[in-house]
Amino acid sequence: MRRMVAVGAALALAAATAATATATTAATRPPAQPELRVAGVAQEPCQPQRALPVPARLGGRFEPDSSILRTAGGVYAAPAQATPLTSAGLACVTVTERADLNWLDTGRVPGATAAQRSMATRALLDLGLAVRPDGAVQAGWLPGSGYEYAWPRDSSWVAVALTDTGHPAMAYRILEFLQRMQGHDGIWAARYAPDGSGPVRDGRPAELDADGWVPWAVWSWAVTQPLTPGSPSRRELALLWPMVVRAADADTSSLTRDGLPGPAMDYWEDSVQVTLGTAAPLLAGLRAAADLATDLGGATASGDGRRWAAAAARLATAITTTFGRNGYQRTPSAGSGADAAITFLGPPFAVPDAAVRRAAGSAQRALTVPNGGLRPGTSWPGTPDVAWTPETAFFALFDAATGQHGQAATLLAWLAAHRTKLGSLPEQVNSAGQPASVAPLAWTDAITLLALLAQAGSLPTVPVPPAG
Repeated sequence: MRRMVAVGAALALAAATAATATATTAATRPPAQPELRVAGVAQEPCQPQRALPVPARLGGRFEPDSSILRTAGGVYAAPAQATPLTSAGLACVTVTERADLNWLDTGRVPGATAAQRSMATRALLDLGLAVRPDGAVQAGWLPGSGYEYAWPRDSSWVAVALTDTGHPAMAYRILEFLQRMQGHDGIWAARYAPDGSGPVRDGRPAELDADGWVPWAVWSWAVTQPLTPGSPSRRELALLWPMVVRAADADTSSLTRDGLPGPAMDYWEDSVQVTLGTAAPLLAGLRAAADLATDLGGATASGDGRRWAAAAARLATAITTTFGRNGYQRTPSAGSGADAAITFLGPPFAVPDAAVRRAAGSAQRALTVPNGGLRPGTSWPGTPDVAWTPETAFFALFDAATGQHGQAATLLAWLAAHRTKLGSLPEQVNSAGQPASVAPLAWTDAITLLALLAQAGSLPTVPVPPAG
């Protein structure tokens, strides 16, 4: 979530003073509803990989199976500028359209209906632009807004979605970027500059959940590859292995006496505490790393794998006995409320037991807002009745992967119906049912693609490593 963390006593004091001064007014004024600021992202025809955010006020349509945008004034070829085609420009458009179509054809466009395939096509094309040449995944497109950075969390999901839709080479580039950005302690910062220059220093602490998401992404890539001895894929996995080792060791070291990780910031990005949004991804990451160690083989990897398997078993028990005691709420404390992170205990991360399935169903009902989408949690501090598309897609994925295909289809239809006029998935949908914030959001694109794949039953789930 793109939430800034307040830091410093001066900021806290200023916020408290302002809150006191405006309490009476705020109590009588409805909270502001988010509006759509960017409706999509187009490709500059003659400069491959140059992405052009499209202002919400601009009309137009994409060429079929392409990111070339045509408007009343011509092809959108520069920020806030559409120009009539010259002969050279027409040639660029033709080449770019063919390249987009060829790229889609090399993989798989999931979806059982025309609306689903349309949504998947645009999501894939939007991800093709979100992945920068160096492998960074730009979260969104709005200059100066804080979206134009690479979050390891989002990047991991995008790598998995691209792998499972048949674009493993692009996914591998993402994993290489994440490896270059990883800290010596194995932990990633909250976000990074997409040019690879390093982490963004804005007061956000490291977000430990990335140490679960990244090994899962490597595992998801690896299980689609022929890892025979001496194969190129096996050599590529070996190059990523040091990153997996550091991440899994960091996961293991983070576990405290009760078996849970210590306080950390999760995807809500609004506090540092022990949450399901960190514990569940770390469990998936430890299991994924242990399974990869078996694939890689050798005494050292096998020993590491046994350590990570033991840590995963300890963490799994702790999650069940603490979070499970109160129905898998946001924190181990009763009354912390439902959290969309309950879906992280289901496929493709784990096979959920009956208690998790019940908790997920209860959470889905509790988090559904009047416009039909879902919010992150019952204690989420954002604007009431605003739906967030990542969380809505989380439940579509959980439902699809657990065989609840009717419920999944309903959520996928909601996502398809609440795209922008250009067909991109926005970050939010306001209480009036209108796309809001920015579009596309790479994380939502990735989750939605995985949900569509799960509807077709073609998504692998991380196995539980054998005990001992």
